[in-house]
Amino acid sequence: MKKSLCFIFILTLVTGMSFYSCRQITPPTEKTIANELLDQVENFMLRCSQLQSSVEKSTTDQDQLQYLFLQLRISFKRIQWAAEYFAAANSRLVNGPPVQEIEMPEMQVLDPAGLQVIEGYLFPKYDSANKKDLIRQLSMLRANVSKYNTYFANIDIFNWQVFDAAKLELFRIITLGITGFDNPLTLNSSKESAASLESLKKILSYYNDSANTGNLVAKLDAAIQYLNLHTDFNSFNRMEFITRYANPVSIGISDLEKKLKIKVIRYNRLLNQDAKTLFDSNAFNVNAYAPDHSGFISDEKVALGKKLFEDPVLSGTGKRSCRSCHQPALAFTDGIAKNTIIGKKELLERNTPTLINAALQPALFYDLRVSSLEEQSHTVVQSTKEMHGSMELSVKKLGQDSVYRKMFIAAFPHEDKSRIDTFEVMNAIGSYIRSLVLLNSRFDEYMRGRPSAMDSAEINGFNLFMGKARCATCHYMPLFNGSFPPRYNKNEVEVIGVPKSRSQNEIDPDMGRYDIVKVESVKHAFKISTVRNATRTAPYMHNGIYTTLEQVMDFYNKGGGAGLGIKLTNQTLPADKLNLTEKEIREVIAFIKSLDSKLPVN
Repeated sequence: MKKSLCFIFILTLVTGMSFYSCRQITPPTEKTIANELLDQVENFMLRCSQLQSSVEKSTTDQDQLQYLFLQLRISFKRIQWAAEYFAAANSRLVNGPPVQEIEMPEMQVLDPAGLQVIEGYLFPKYDSANKKDLIRQLSMLRANVSKYNTYFANIDIFNWQVFDAAKLELFRIITLGITGFDNPLTLNSSKESAASLESLKKILSYYNDSANTGNLVAKLDAAIQYLNLHTDFNSFNRMEFITRYANPVSIGISDLEKKLKIKVIRYNRLLNQDAKTLFDSNAFNVNAYAPDHSGFISDEKVALGKKLFEDPVLSGTGKRSCRSCHQPALAFTDGIAKNTIIGKKELLERNTPTLINAALQPALFYDLRVSSLEEQSHTVVQSTKEMHGSMELSVKKLGQDSVYRKMFIAAFPHEDKSRIDTFEVMNAIGSYIRSLVLLNSRFDEYMRGRPSAMDSAEINGFNLFMGKARCATCHYMPLFNGSFPPRYNKNEVEVIGVPKSRSQNEIDPDMGRYDIVKVESVKHAFKISTVRNATRTAPYMHNGIYTTLEQVMDFYNKGGGAGLGIKLTNQTLPADKLNLTEKEIREVIAFIKSLDSKLPVN
């Protein structure tokens, strides 16, 4: 009997130890994902080596090199969701744009490197005369890819980050992946986007033990199948893909995260972490670029800001207000090519931009010289050409007005009200502009589930805008400006070659961004403006040269300045013609009209 009891005890102990041992050696989900990433990085490195080895062989033909490159890009797409999220700086060197970039505020100039540069050496055809430069680029690529091993072997990856990164990758696919943004010569967008989704499917399947992911997996399978069945770039129906497949996937990711009750670390950023799709009414955070928490919007600040916006008290002449140049009926523009210098008949240097959705930009002015609405307002008021005001004198006048004093107390109740502070004036105006975030167009309604909001011509125009017309590679959805998705935390500039006048095919003398950062590559570079409300904000371009959208489309259809015969060595807009038909141009313009916001009643 004692022997039997002893045996049972030992058996129970061994069984328990075995169970415990199994539980211990099963890595947590986050570690499993990190190991998966390391395997994918190893595959990426192998593909790099294969391509470099083939380039070094003089006998390798062009078709083989191009095939190996396409496989190399697919291997990157499999880790892109994590590479861009956890190692964004390194990913800039792996798959960054093929143009020089300037990192602010350090003024660090980054030369182009990575997959997009390599694509230019191999497509549309390979010239062996560039072999040495291509090998150098591939060697740099291998060195930068190897850094991913360090990142993924040593960083802690948390579940909330996995879900956040997965959703951002889905948003990256619909804003960049299917537009040809990072593969303009191969246009292998469908296959690459499918590879990205395959990777997400595998990663999210690791959560199957905790919750039933079958519904999400089915949605991912449907999206992947659609991409693999529709590979022609120009005919790809982006609207159908986004609304029928991509949006349900991103909603599914959000729902699974909620079902698993994953604790999320929240922080202030433009794209709200709770957004289930890019088109949710609350997807974007109007306070993201406020100076700090104390500068966040409030009803009292908006009311005060609106009054200040309409009051000429801030100008030196007492005759010009913010509203003088930013008129609500004209989508907060002035309807002319260039306004005048205050008190004079001479023209200002640039066209007046809209203030609608200006709060959703990380940098402002055509040359991106300020980073907040408060700084922008202060710059305009103090400008001798625009308002020629004095903040010191203005705050004294405002302090002597009983109505304003009461409104400032209501808007800033925790501040010392023995005096009005300059920041309070600027923050009130900035808050009013933050209230002008109006993502409420017919396009937005369509993307939120009202199919009658857009007609077939407008939908065709959207597909052209996102595809053949190449508009979306600069005017990024859904803000349709130069705020770079999916984080929208940097504004891009472009050199498109805008002429001095419609009758003179010579470059406009305005140097744009170059006046702020003296780097040759940004001569004549300007902020990418929004095309939302474009039907109301004519004339167009920084100098107001074009009066109709048809003229703007003709300019782009010809290849920008290069198509007009303007010789710019640094033009970033592709110089080749778009070959859009008259019907296609009409459809793109029809789509742009669907982006008109419902304006507030003033």
